[in-house]
Amino acid sequence: MPTIEVNGEKRKVPKQATIADLLADIGIGGRRVAVERNRDIVARDSYASTLVQDGDVFEIVEFVGGG
Repeated sequence: MPTIEVNGEKRKVPKQATIADLLADIGIGGRRVAVERNRDIVARDSYASTLVQDGDVFEIVEFVGGG
């Protein structure tokens, strides 16, 4: 299983997992988020097609509305 880092925490993911799979596993799939992978912003429309690789470092920021 590949080992990655998400917001400073190590985590193992299944082989062939996509960014969309990662977001679903974390529990924020479908929400408004920004994903940075290895210091590059990932386009939202490519979450389902971008495979997570061993050693990837992710920063995930969730947008929260308020009023």
